[in-house]
Amino acid sequence: MSNMQTSSTSSEPSAAATSEQVVDPWNVQGGADGKIDYNKLVEQFGCSKISPELVARIEKVTGKPAHPFLRRGIFFAHRDLSEILDCYEKGQPFYLYTGRGPSSEALHLGHLIPFMFTKYLQDAFNVPLVIQLTDDEKTLWKGLDVDEARRLARENAKDIIACGFDVTKTFIFSDFEYVGGAFYRNIVRIQRCVTMNQVRGIFGFSMEDSIGKIAFPAVQAAPSFPDTFPHLFGARKDIRCLIPCAIDQDPYFRMTRDVAPRLGHLKPALIESCFFPSLQGESGKMSASDNSSAIFVNDTPKSIKDKINKHAFSGGGATLEEHRSRGANLSVDIPWKYLNFFMDDDVKLEEIGREYGAGRMLTGEVKAEVIKILTDMVQRHQLARSQVTDAVVDAFMAVRPM
Repeated sequence: MSNMQTSSTSSEPSAAATSEQVVDPWNVQGGADGKIDYNKLVEQFGCSKISPELVARIEKVTGKPAHPFLRRGIFFAHRDLSEILDCYEKGQPFYLYTGRGPSSEALHLGHLIPFMFTKYLQDAFNVPLVIQLTDDEKTLWKGLDVDEARRLARENAKDIIACGFDVTKTFIFSDFEYVGGAFYRNIVRIQRCVTMNQVRGIFGFSMEDSIGKIAFPAVQAAPSFPDTFPHLFGARKDIRCLIPCAIDQDPYFRMTRDVAPRLGHLKPALIESCFFPSLQGESGKMSASDNSSAIFVNDTPKSIKDKINKHAFSGGGATLEEHRSRGANLSVDIPWKYLNFFMDDDVKLEEIGREYGAGRMLTGEVKAEVIKILTDMVQRHQLARSQVTDAVVDAFMAVRPM
């Protein structure tokens, strides 16, 4: 699953790529202005926007305040989220499923977003969670050696565990280690339901792509079905699945939702986020291979400070006079966007937006706020990760009942 155009016969809406922007599980490119048009994506993919009423309902059924990512529209789209809440209210079980494609030694902040949100969901609903590490995907798409992909999967698992997941309710698995048995049987069932034409339409595969790529989407689809995990759910098919992911993963699960009823399964539900922008600006998502485009969870305080000061694109005025008279353009300002993700205090955030937008607060002051928040966050993460031993990873990855 990378941190998450459908067939003509599919019951889900079509998502043919537009000329202005490209969003699929492996490519995210903004339109002419570099930005992603999320309204267009929702329409194109056929998902629904999360309304304030839906956020209020989540608070009501969980008895907990909505996560800032929900309140601020960072997780902004969904499929069948209301049905999940219906189940929860009736006492019917569901489980969470998310994942990570391990292609780098350390995660960047964009990779952390789905895991931070998934932890909130696990805590709020008190439900089991499965986390897929698609080391096979990174071997197929990034050309990583099989053993290197397996090693990175375990390294990334340590960063994921450091987010604070409950080992008694969380199963982390690597495809290279776990696929087999019931999992593989579901993969083959899914593969039988999807034609070459469909998979080309959904994912844009060409005749030059390897057969491994063409077969892979079924591997990411299978964890949506509870009987893929007999040690957790036995042979039950009546347990719903909720998938928190970035919206670029939607094509996988449009395919899955089309196949599910044909296999006697419930359609997985999704809750989808926008992208965490790179330091250079909103032109898609950050790259794990470009160190200057992102803050990584193993960065030093000095590195974080230097990256924000040197590379974080500012919407402030070119001169002090211009800034004071016109204010900052918050729609392009990266430090402001990062505060929206990671500043807990709604009142302070609103005040900074007002003052900075009016030109009364300077870019340097906003960057200083971001540097402090990110440094604290990364240092807390590094401390938590330092306590994740190989034995702890083994405990999360052990096949055991929950």
